Amino acid sequence: MKQELPLGCSLRPALKNDIWTIRKLVFSAKLDPTQLHWSQFWVIECHHKIVACGQLRSFETAQELGSLVVSPAWRDRGLGSYLVTHLIAQATQPLYLECVGSKLAEYYTRFGFVPISWQALPQSLKLKFGISQLAAKLVPFLSVTIMQYQDK
Repeated sequence: MKQELPLGCSLRPALKNDIWTIRKLVFSAKLDPTQLHWSQFWVIECHHKIVACGQLRSFETAQELGSLVVSPAWRDRGLGSYLVTHLIAQATQPLYLECVGSKLAEYYTRFGFVPISWQALPQSLKLKFGISQLAAKLVPFLSVTIMQYQDK
């Protein structure tokens, strides 16, 4: 079933002047605000306002889907799913992500992501994802899941 965006909404690559809106969305969702590169983002704009964003970061031998945020007022309308599906389609290398909390991990399994161990990561992602693994060990209630996309 092909997903569609709500009327008045469109998907587009981010522009340089979108970075402050992207940062605000990412910060409001309490996601990692570092390494936000506007040129790696796609945004969903509804009625001329950015309401969702997601980043596809490239590494040496892999890509990471990250910084996926939908503005609270626009949730439960399929925008996140639309964006995830689009970012998966844009990926040109093995695709990974990390998420905090089991609810998010369950969400991403719908798209073909499966949990993997830190050891199974390509070398280019081990340092980046290793930092969150260390944080999870230091903060017992923090649950971090590393996932890899597996084409269905």
